[in-house]
Amino acid sequence: MDTDFDRMYNTYYMQVYSFAMTLSKSQDISEEITQKTFFKAMTAKEKYRGNSSELTWLCAIAKNLFVDEIRSQKRSCELDDSDVSDINIEDSYMNEESAFRIHQALHEMEEPYKEVFQLRVFGELSFQKIGMLFGKTESWARVTHHRARLKIQERMEKI
Repeated sequence: MDTDFDRMYNTYYMQVYSFAMTLSKSQDISEEITQKTFFKAMTAKEKYRGNSSELTWLCAIAKNLFVDEIRSQKRSCELDDSDVSDINIEDSYMNEESAFRIHQALHEMEEPYKEVFQLRVFGELSFQKIGMLFGKTESWARVTHHRARLKIQERMEKI
């Protein structure tokens, strides 16, 4: 079990950390979520049924831990504005106003479009990995991302 866990940790650490960064946009929170994810995976390895890849399972744990973190913060914003301003999102993020408008449109977007867009743009995950996270194909991830971009453009015209 220890060697299996070491292999899993060494193989997936950066991917889980990147996923946590996509969600939290904070290095400190992402590191904490990543560590908690692997701890929970180590203590709950017997509950892993193998219905999905280990990476998908780990990212699901990380997502649940992130949701728990948000709930525990009770809407108190602990993220520093500088953490968000360092992210290069798209070419259209040339100024603060357009960035705010994109975030506003993204905030109102429904799932899975919102999460797929965030994973691709903020998390810089490949379409193949995004598809794996959702248990879908790479093509599904590409189409969903494209539709999300169209929805953002459409909503930005209204804002």
